[in-house]
Amino acid sequence: METRRDVFQAIADPTRRAILVLIASQAMTPNAVAEHFNSSRQAVSNHIKILTECELVKQEQKGREIYYHINANKMEEVDKWIGQFKRILETQLNQLDKVLSTLKKQKK
Repeated sequence: METRRDVFQAIADPTRRAILVLIASQAMTPNAVAEHFNSSRQAVSNHIKILTECELVKQEQKGREIYYHINANKMEEVDKWIGQFKRILETQLNQLDKVLSTLKKQKK
């Protein structure tokens, strides 16, 4: 299946984020996922389709059922991208902490 959407566009939707949280703990069928939402099975399937197109989830055929599970490799890519901002913010907070510490020492 070809990726046609941006990963961040896909995870911008709260329902899709909730689906990712659900299937992170265990692989689930679309029907099992749909039971957790107040929307139609078709709407949930559409969300799963988008997540699959973005390669955030993978499907696995077991008998007549299709199970969806997290694609850890793709989630790791997302984590690395977000991690760069975390490092920048941590650096800025550490710099601010040093400034505050210096100001505190000057007041004594």
